[in-house]
Amino acid sequence: MSKLSPALKALINAPHARAGTVPAPPQIYAVYQSIAKEAEPRNVGLKAWFSAATAATMTMNSPESLLQLHKLASSEKTKEEAVYLAELIREIGLKCIGFNGIPRTINCLGEFRAGLPDEITSALATQPRRSLRPDNITAVLERGQSLWNSIYRPFEVKLVEKLALSHPDLPIHILESEYGNLFSDPQKPPNGAVPAKVGRVLTSIVAVACLRAQTGVGPQVVSHIFGLRKAYEDGTYKAEGEGGDPRRRMAGE
Repeated sequence: MSKLSPALKALINAPHARAGTVPAPPQIYAVYQSIAKEAEPRNVGLKAWFSAATAATMTMNSPESLLQLHKLASSEKTKEEAVYLAELIREIGLKCIGFNGIPRTINCLGEFRAGLPDEITSALATQPRRSLRPDNITAVLERGQSLWNSIYRPFEVKLVEKLALSHPDLPIHILESEYGNLFSDPQKPPNGAVPAKVGRVLTSIVAVACLRAQTGVGPQVVSHIFGLRKAYEDGTYKAEGEGGDPRRRMAGE
């Protein structure tokens, strides 16, 4: 295999190109502490603020900061709870592909796992849950359409038509690959064990946090804020067993 020339390597790794992930800012742990402290009197539960913080940190492209977030949230928690929070970060990170792209998720989740204690990494799930098969494709597509309708009603059809004008395959990819096989939660495995679930409400929280941190995508931020509110208006949060109070606060003003 041919090698890259020194000049090309220097160009790829030039400081202005910012080729690596972002180191954890010195005060990031204190920032997360402040978020947790502010969430409590506002009746915003752990999963809600933790999911928002994870999504924003994924957008920052800072796996070191993810480790600090996990450290804070899992302090004074049992090993099982710490494993769950790590799984929640991984599931949120996966869904962030739809908002931030694949490379950041690959880098952030890879470095995040490498930085966890062995007792946590050894307990993480290893079996995939989103493999497409002839016997589950219809269900995946139906889940994606249902999630899309829940977020974008009453404009769900008009939006598909508008996206198709940009490229005929754009709404196909978004509905089938993003909403169907990524954003909607896969069916439970035969043993019933789900490492961590990011359901209807948390997915909207993740979307808002990612897009707001990303900047430059205001229309999408607005769409997903309305989508978050609609989860409570149409009752879809109940169908997924997502208790309303700690997260409903984030759907308000």
